[in-house]
Amino acid sequence: MPATPLPQGDEKTRQVRAMFDAIASRYELVNRLMTFGLDARWRKRAVSDLRLPSPSVILDIAAGTGDFTRECAAQGHRAVATDLSYGMLGVGCDMRDKVQADASNLPFLSGSFDGVTCGYALRNFTELATTFDEMARVLRPGGRLSILEVAEPRSGLWRSGFRIWFRRVVPFIGSILSDRDAYHYLPQSTAYLPESDEIVAMLNASGFSAVNHRRVMGGLSQQFVATRAS
Repeated sequence: MPATPLPQGDEKTRQVRAMFDAIASRYELVNRLMTFGLDARWRKRAVSDLRLPSPSVILDIAAGTGDFTRECAAQGHRAVATDLSYGMLGVGCDMRDKVQADASNLPFLSGSFDGVTCGYALRNFTELATTFDEMARVLRPGGRLSILEVAEPRSGLWRSGFRIWFRRVVPFIGSILSDRDAYHYLPQSTAYLPESDEIVAMLNASGFSAVNHRRVMGGLSQQFVATRAS
């Protein structure tokens, strides 16, 4: 049976918002199971890699239920959470400042943040290039960006194991614990994600310099770190 075409444009935005509203209550639980808890370690390093003095003001885009936001606070920063989904922000705890917004049209003044974080959301943005432009706009010159995103290992055994886990086991777990359609969409949504070198080029085009890309734990995840050009 052919795969269902992935939504585009406004329909994608609508479906992504509805999907995350639906899975908000079990989102953190399924995430921990999906990554064996490793995502917490990856977020901790991603915030450290901002190399910002504390307290700095950091905008966590696509904050979800607040994993990145809480890590920013734990490292001594003031974090502002923003997400497309009201449901995710509503479920999230220990987030003092949270604003519902589309990442391609952020309701913040230009240059108002020292740092931006974003975790595992690039493939969910409808207008990725515009979202990168907005990330750059809200950062002050010299401000820092740290992004985590899914990846696929390149080597044989790692790659085979990842494909079985991500494409078969994760949808099965999600179907049992949360929403079947959402966790079948998850592995399909990687089709939206540009190659890493294209993402680097897009960040450069949006006004970022010194863009660094690294693969995390054999390629199970990937990270982009960049500086807002003056």
